[in-house]
Amino acid sequence: MTISAKPTSFILPDLVSHCKFPLSYHREGDEVAQQSVNWLDSNCPDLNAKQRRALRGLQAGELTAYCYHTAVPERLRVVSDFMNYLFHLDNISDGMMTRETDVLADVVMNALWFSDRYMHTKDQTKEELNPGKLARDFWARCIPDCGPGAQARFKETLELFFEAVSIQARARDEGVIPDLESYIDVRRDTSGCKPCWALIEYALDIDLPDFVVDHPVIAALNQGTNDLVTWSNDIFSYNVEQSRGDTHNMIVILMKYHGHSLQSAVDYLPSWGSEIDSMVERYVQGLQDWIVGSLHWSFQTHRYFGTQGMEVKKHRIVKLLPLHGDVVSDMK
Repeated sequence: MTISAKPTSFILPDLVSHCKFPLSYHREGDEVAQQSVNWLDSNCPDLNAKQRRALRGLQAGELTAYCYHTAVPERLRVVSDFMNYLFHLDNISDGMMTRETDVLADVVMNALWFSDRYMHTKDQTKEELNPGKLARDFWARCIPDCGPGAQARFKETLELFFEAVSIQARARDEGVIPDLESYIDVRRDTSGCKPCWALIEYALDIDLPDFVVDHPVIAALNQGTNDLVTWSNDIFSYNVEQSRGDTHNMIVILMKYHGHSLQSAVDYLPSWGSEIDSMVERYVQGLQDWIVGSLHWSFQTHRYFGTQGMEVKKHRIVKLLPLHGDVVSDMK
């Protein structure tokens, strides 16, 4: 009986060469990105030195400059603040118990629904928690120029994000790894892409009618883009996540339930297609910018490959990180 050795690396699929969309960057992107990261850094007093380094290495503002490169600088700044904030929410919700994620959701959604003042409920503290203060800050700057339809879609989809995060937390609490279809359904909301699509409208100064947004073609475009961005992200983030013992990742599920090796799971990436019809075309351009922008940013940020992103982008070889000590202990 032979025991196959555990892999020590894997090769990324050549997503960059296959993505033919032109890559653009906002002319004031770097300046706005610096302002945005300073905003979050200065308004999060509880972050430690390591977390502050990670915040700046993330380069969420640069991702925004790729994906919303036609926005006026003022709107780019609002979107950039949300992007930094969204990753911040993702970081602080990782490891939370289900009850804690529900409290976080209530605090943030309270700031969006009651934007002019803090209206605490019986389950919330009299003093607004910091995530609520941050949400109220960027949302107050967004509302004056954001159409009612886009506002409603932003709030609705951010609520879906929190509901999915709660489902993810419950699975983590119970040690459950979902099947592929269940995972995809939840992942489309934990990705946080849907509120970002609503901000495409804000960035472009458009407000799509509901009948357009609900049209099957637009819905398919939104979902296809979400899947492509999200499943690519699962590949890029797998190395960091496996070292922490995280299981909310498609690669983990493909290996556990579908007989894939690490490399064959990485190579498994469903494809999608599209067609579409003057205002709608601009929105679709925004989705295209998200596909190409997020792809190239994934190698620029320090979140997934540290400072080796350009080298990984060139050679596509990812050397697996060692498991954290607490993860190794749990496996014994």
